[in-house]
Amino acid sequence: MMNTEYVLELGNVFHSGQVEPGTCLQKLVGSVRTGVILKDVSLEVHGGELTAILGSKGSGKRALLEVISRRAQGPTRGKILLNGSPMSMRLFQENCGYVTQKCDLLPGLSVYQTLRYAANLTIGRRVSAYVKESRVKVVMADLALSQLHNRSVSSLDPSEYRRLCIGVQLVRDPILLLLDEPTWDLDPLNTYFIVSILSHHAKKYNRIVMLTMEKPRSDIFPFLDRVTYLCLGDVVYTGATRMMLDYFRSIGFPCPELENPLMYYLCLSTVDRRSRERFIESNNQISALVEKFKLEGAPYREYAGPALDVDSFETQQRVSLTAYGRPGFLTVFINLIGRFWSHHSPLRWEGFNFLFLNLILLPLFYFVLWIFYYPGHSTEKMYQRIFVTKNGLIFNSLAGAYFMAIISTVYSFASIRTRYYQEAREGIYSGPTFLLSYLASSLPLTAMSTLLASILLFRGLKTELVCTGPEDNGSDIGDSSTCKPLSSYTYQELAGLGGNYVTEYSWYPDFLLYWLAVWGCYLLAQQQTVAIQLIVKSSYTASVVSVALTSVYLALGSCTVRTHTGLPELMYHVSYIFQTRYSGAIMNRIEYYERQSLIGLGWRNETIGQDYPCLKDSYGFVCRYINGTHYLVERYSYPGVELDQVLEPWTNTAINLAFPALLVIINMVLYLVPLPAFVKAKFRE
Repeated sequence: MMNTEYVLELGNVFHSGQVEPGTCLQKLVGSVRTGVILKDVSLEVHGGELTAILGSKGSGKRALLEVISRRAQGPTRGKILLNGSPMSMRLFQENCGYVTQKCDLLPGLSVYQTLRYAANLTIGRRVSAYVKESRVKVVMADLALSQLHNRSVSSLDPSEYRRLCIGVQLVRDPILLLLDEPTWDLDPLNTYFIVSILSHHAKKYNRIVMLTMEKPRSDIFPFLDRVTYLCLGDVVYTGATRMMLDYFRSIGFPCPELENPLMYYLCLSTVDRRSRERFIESNNQISALVEKFKLEGAPYREYAGPALDVDSFETQQRVSLTAYGRPGFLTVFINLIGRFWSHHSPLRWEGFNFLFLNLILLPLFYFVLWIFYYPGHSTEKMYQRIFVTKNGLIFNSLAGAYFMAIISTVYSFASIRTRYYQEAREGIYSGPTFLLSYLASSLPLTAMSTLLASILLFRGLKTELVCTGPEDNGSDIGDSSTCKPLSSYTYQELAGLGGNYVTEYSWYPDFLLYWLAVWGCYLLAQQQTVAIQLIVKSSYTASVVSVALTSVYLALGSCTVRTHTGLPELMYHVSYIFQTRYSGAIMNRIEYYERQSLIGLGWRNETIGQDYPCLKDSYGFVCRYINGTHYLVERYSYPGVELDQVLEPWTNTAINLAFPALLVIINMVLYLVPLPAFVKAKFRE
């Protein structure tokens, strides 16, 4: 318990900032036109009071809240004191709350989960779990959300959603609460409801509550302890609501009977732009009102509430939960992971979509590939066209891993990215903490998805072939061996071969290399899309950009669209910076390198249904490849480069996985670098 009264004081505050939209280039180089937005604003608000900042559009209402919260862009001068201490961004983040007009909550969470995670992320560890739980229940009761305990955020109506946004801030019991248009687009009943709730909160906990309104109704008049009228940054009046009528009456502007005094004096404080004459007349009148209040308004700015009896139990103030500080890194990290999984719970539609895209989409794509390519692999006899078929399979395997990762990432990352921008502004956690929690949350899913997909395609297409034929007696390469699927042999037949056969399928290490190659591609596309979504709000735009970049990687590095041999020297060396060079090399080695089943394949004339052998002296246009290794030589050979060195599997695997790891580090740096204000504003407006 404490008996010090909370006071917010603003003295002679001036603020300059952007006064016109400007183009993206102008914002980037800082050439947007600026001007004075707030002019000599002085006011005083005490604990237990609900204060409304009133004014028409462009009057400076939001700018005033931004200045108080130390979020405003541009020079500010004057004093802003909270209990005598200069307001800094850190002081505001630790002791105050701000409910912006646009607040994006995670749609997959329930009302209770949203408030519980808000409490765990903002209330220090010295506060017990029981107290946090009790605080969540109290806030739900105060905001009439108790009956919506298990309702998902996506199913709330506008009033319920707005109350939940307020609850996210109230759960930590801030000393000062700022709200930007909390009743925007709400019907009169819900407007009255929310204002009454805020008034009750201010008086019950002796807190300072300030809100902005553009069209105040008369029925909320009794709840407003103080009002401040702004017009083009000037203060027309600020003081007690009950003294407002007396003040304007004393200067010759009494409110007519049956008029809404709040709207009447708001219209009086608004420039009439319907004609030039009215503009000049109203502007001169408002200037006179501003000067009049500067001369005679000092008594009205002072606190006019009841005297605070510090010895009375009723007026003693409970210590705000903000006094116990913020939770540590580990607590925040664990709760971010927990919130991620709660947000994507399969029990709700949003979570089901997430699990489908992140766990099932890639295996489903690989299943389609399996259906498409299986007929060519299930035949007992293969022809020269198998080289092209396998090439297409490698390309589609890589493209599928990349593109499915992009689709799942733009869907799952967008909502938590936007929520991060809003919570980071409140100082709850940093960009690296956010990215680490996202990586830790999604890593098991990416591993499982790529594993299932790899098992399906690798095991389904890499049919074990039993190859028998003449022993190595110097026969020509054209003397091909006979290969049949292992499943076509009985146990007795295999035993009868006496071990004189080879199998073209190896679960280890080929499958492990294949899975790691697919996983590395998936992770790279995920992190690449995360990096793009740092500055691109639209999921569609982010996916298009990421797909375009990936297409370049596939074309230049995978050795499936273009051979390295045919690349210009510069492009050949550039291909070393593409992950697809290494993932493609892994898959090509698995498919082609020293495969007995690819030796001496003939070709088939489908028109007449005739098979033709490819003998040693007949290789050319139709009989192009002697064996799989010969195919790789054509694809990867380059002067001074050994094929074995290029295709070394474990080195390529290590480099392949190093690409997403490096991109994770780059993303963390990017999320630490201050972005231009207009970029971050896209996620808040």
